[in-house]
Amino acid sequence: MLGNIKFISELGKLDLIHESILHKCIKTLLEKKKRVQLKDMGEDLECLCQIMRTVGPRLDHEKAKSLMDQYFGRMRSLMNNKDLPARIRFLLQDTVELRENNWVPRKAFIDNGPKTINQIRQDAVKDLGVFIPPMNQGMRMDFFLEGPFMPNRMKLDRETLGGLADMFGQIPGIGIGTGPGVIQDRFSPTLGRHRTNPLFNGHSGHMTSQPQSQFDLGMKPFIKSNQGQNQHFHNQNQNHSNQQQAQSKDMPPRFKKGGQLNADEISLRPAQSFLLNKNQVPKLQPQIPTMIPPSAQPPRTQTPPLGQPPQLGLKSNPPLIQEKPQKTIKKPPPTKEELLKMTENIVTEYLNSKNMEDAVIGVREMKAPKHFLPEMLSKIILCSLERTDEDREQASTLINTLRTEGFITGENFMCALLNVLDQCPKIEVDIPLVKSYLAQFAARAVIAELVSVAELAHPLENGNHFPLFLLCLQQASKLKDREWLTDLFQQSKVNMQKMLPEIDQNKDRMLEVLEGKGLSFLFPLLKLEKELLKQIKADPSPQTIYKWIKDNISLKLHTDKGFVNILMTSFLQYFFAELGVTEGDEQLSSPSKEQLDQEKQLLLAFKPVMQKFLHDHTDLQISALYALQVHCNSNAFPKGMLLRYFVHFYDLEIIEEEAFIAWKEDVSQEFPGKGKALFQVNQWLTWLETAEEEESEEEAD
Repeated sequence: MLGNIKFISELGKLDLIHESILHKCIKTLLEKKKRVQLKDMGEDLECLCQIMRTVGPRLDHEKAKSLMDQYFGRMRSLMNNKDLPARIRFLLQDTVELRENNWVPRKAFIDNGPKTINQIRQDAVKDLGVFIPPMNQGMRMDFFLEGPFMPNRMKLDRETLGGLADMFGQIPGIGIGTGPGVIQDRFSPTLGRHRTNPLFNGHSGHMTSQPQSQFDLGMKPFIKSNQGQNQHFHNQNQNHSNQQQAQSKDMPPRFKKGGQLNADEISLRPAQSFLLNKNQVPKLQPQIPTMIPPSAQPPRTQTPPLGQPPQLGLKSNPPLIQEKPQKTIKKPPPTKEELLKMTENIVTEYLNSKNMEDAVIGVREMKAPKHFLPEMLSKIILCSLERTDEDREQASTLINTLRTEGFITGENFMCALLNVLDQCPKIEVDIPLVKSYLAQFAARAVIAELVSVAELAHPLENGNHFPLFLLCLQQASKLKDREWLTDLFQQSKVNMQKMLPEIDQNKDRMLEVLEGKGLSFLFPLLKLEKELLKQIKADPSPQTIYKWIKDNISLKLHTDKGFVNILMTSFLQYFFAELGVTEGDEQLSSPSKEQLDQEKQLLLAFKPVMQKFLHDHTDLQISALYALQVHCNSNAFPKGMLLRYFVHFYDLEIIEEEAFIAWKEDVSQEFPGKGKALFQVNQWLTWLETAEEEESEEEAD
């Protein structure tokens, strides 16, 4: 199933599947199946998280915001349900946080790309406290000359590598080639492979009596003619050179280098002023050079004569050893209890001082995480429940101000309201009117457009926390006015019957409940449907009926389709009562001549009232025909009844030809029985169309 959902999600991501199909998939995955426990819904919820992660950004736009808010509200409630496995709850939490982060995954903030050498060095300093010096011309590679690779007696004295070895970091014993332009050193294979050099001739075992390499016997120190050298060091090197000459007086001429250096010879040795004693090397320098890459080892100079401490040559301005920066100890975020205490202090101070600015600053400085916002709002509501009406109004103002400042959303408020409602059984012990107080908060939120009537009604359907929704409408009517509330309620498209407990979900009971709460003005037509038939039976004179409608029904409703539908239904029900027929009676299919005459006389009597409301209103005439269609359908379409009334309405000029033709062509599933009705009157409607065309042709002639 998860694979199929991934496939569907990818198709939706590429706009190959309509959004309505994706919404249907999400609703199916969110619904709790019958006879299925919540803990067994793990696979559906995992698929839900997958489809949300893939196509959530596409679906989360302004038109579908209310649907997405409902989805994620349900996901939040499931996220906190301990009956689900921890993995599923964490998947839901990750998906909720992904939407809160504007659909940007957390991994997008991590830099996993390639890094430069300088960035690697900076990371090493920051994370490990280790400084890796940059590779430069002064570096020397002693990896193979010291350490465990050679015994102490085989360690060679060496001088600075010259020529291209300085540039390429040449390893001893490996040359860079021969030929013009190549500067050889004593470690290259071409010059260093000599029978007197024990490292390269394989006779390292006979070196115990030989103090130093023969290559060093004939070597003289190189001194640059254009640099000011330290005189003391120069004397030391001169003495060492004399000792070497005395020891090598019997050396063959080819190993001797007589005379002084030419002025053109260039020494690669660093300046004497930068030659430091080994004891002066910083302590953070690596103690095991063989374990460090050669490029990171410090440079060395020519080994000094015997009896003198070894000296280490460093390049000018050596890089500083950067210590690991001290980690700043981050203050842990406040706990839930601390945040609740801070919220309580802010609300108490605000209600006492009425200083909105300080309260907003306090909430801003609190820096509450997003998941804590519903609990913060719950605390604000709870802190004001036991106080005065003025304080509760101030608390509502604070909540609306926090929304204006961008701290909270309508979804946060609904979560907070439902959280407090869940605690009502305990709170009602001390505060019996707690639901009325919560209704005030909800009504002010609706007036301030923090939440809509539909958003408020959704979690309260099927009588959940009844009668809170009706109390909210009551408070809104008191705070504003009835006309404003009626328009707002009609725009919300809320089904009032669904807001009642399931046992009371019928029109009669709904009207009774609304009248008890003083909200029957929201459904003026529902009251009309009940009272109009009584008034017609009490006094059927057209003048009395018209006067009663004018006095009891708002003028704005006189052109309402629902009003016309109720008016025609009431007249038809009165006709049935006067003719003495009931539902299922055989006389409906074959009425007597007296009944037919009486039926026509009744239509003539009520003709003025019908014409008063239907004349020159084609759309209202179509509503009247639909009322007749539904009335016939409720009586199983008695034979000839619908056609008989159509002919009467046409002959008495109650309904015009255009309305009949428009009713025929109109396609609507709102009113049942349209197919059977057309079957009975189709032939007459065809005649009506033909007659109208002939009249038009005659007028044209």
